[in-house]
Amino acid sequence: MGNFDKIVNLCKSRGIIFPGSDIYDGLANTWDYGPVGVELKNNIKRAWWKTFVQKSENSFGIDADIFMNSKVWDASGHTASFSDPKMDCKSCKTRHRADNLIEADSKGSVNPDTMTNEQMEAYIKEHHVCCPKCGKCDWTPIRNFNLMFSTSRGVTDEGQNLIYLRPETAQGEFVNFLNVQRSMRAKVPFGIAQIGKAFRNEVTPGNFTFRTIEFEQMEHQWFCRADESMKYYNEFKQKAYDFLLSLGFNPEHLRFHDHDKLAHYAKAACDIQYLYPIGWEELNGIHHRGDWDLSRHQEFSGKSMLYLDPYTNEKYIPNVVEYSIGADRLTLAVLCEAYDEEKLSDGETRVVMHFHPSIAPYKVAVLPLQKNLSDKAREVYKILSNYFMVSYDEAGSIGKRYRRQDEIGTPMCVTIDFDTLNDNTVTIRDRDTMEQIRLTINELVDYIIKKVAY
Repeated sequence: MGNFDKIVNLCKSRGIIFPGSDIYDGLANTWDYGPVGVELKNNIKRAWWKTFVQKSENSFGIDADIFMNSKVWDASGHTASFSDPKMDCKSCKTRHRADNLIEADSKGSVNPDTMTNEQMEAYIKEHHVCCPKCGKCDWTPIRNFNLMFSTSRGVTDEGQNLIYLRPETAQGEFVNFLNVQRSMRAKVPFGIAQIGKAFRNEVTPGNFTFRTIEFEQMEHQWFCRADESMKYYNEFKQKAYDFLLSLGFNPEHLRFHDHDKLAHYAKAACDIQYLYPIGWEELNGIHHRGDWDLSRHQEFSGKSMLYLDPYTNEKYIPNVVEYSIGADRLTLAVLCEAYDEEKLSDGETRVVMHFHPSIAPYKVAVLPLQKNLSDKAREVYKILSNYFMVSYDEAGSIGKRYRRQDEIGTPMCVTIDFDTLNDNTVTIRDRDTMEQIRLTINELVDYIIKKVAY
């Protein structure tokens, strides 16, 4: 597991993640995924979709629009109460979240989620909590800032209507409950899943991609009977944990954290936390939301959300068990978990990303031993690229090329040498063990498929 500075530097130098708007000196807490990073993130999303949609008999995917009728956010409570408690430093004019200041000052021993604004202000004053930027302790009172980005729709001022960039993807699943249930003839219990962008106008602490103003969520809502809801809540806790293990996470770097303070509608809520270089932080959440969401949308839309049970003829609004995980935050955790610096027998150190082969950006690299073998190497590249993302590199010594592939986590390297021209065999090198074997070109595809299966 690496620290953020080393990971940030590796990400930029190896095309994983770049600072947003880099040539214009960036925009705070925005990041662009490079050629390697976009493959890694897409592979993680595919693995999640396979686990929670493809392999689930009664789960269905959607892709809801980012812009929604503003009444959706009235029903969900976002327009009234979706805000952060923020304070301004009177000295350097920077803005900070009061709860983050308390968490940092207490080193996690105080939970500000259980405190009112007045209690947080009292704590900050009593403990002389200073501005992390300038070191002064001169704060404005706490003010609640709405986290939603707003914009307007319309071609003239008179025709403009206030709309929002969605702060979460969940409402797209809730408002499509009836559409999915009817079109797919789905019977409760069933799930609706979505991967999509969300936006929050919040103060971000600058810990790389851990918290950003634009992010991608992977969410799954499970609609079920109230008397079965706790059973499914516990099942999804375990399923979410098992998914992380399947990606190669060390169990010692994961832990469950039950919420001390529940939302007014919640019956239970739990996070799975990961031991990032900055400490234990939320990686994903599992929430028992009761029937609050569908009930609110029934109230505000005037459309019935009642489900008719075909077996009992009972009508009811289903409960919801939600599982939510950020694609960006999970990608960051994967990067932290995979990063390793290995001391070799010759005294050198190699940096290697031990990605699970199924989510590695490139599954295999094709490396001609010398440039005059490039024609044969490109033949092999064309064969393999029908099945996998393949890297091709012919610049520099073979040792340096191996190191470059280690740094982006490529599980296997195929080297084309002069024996290849005679017997159609190649050397294939394993990233983790650095062991090498000879295979024929005809054996390569089946061999790699077995190695990178998820």
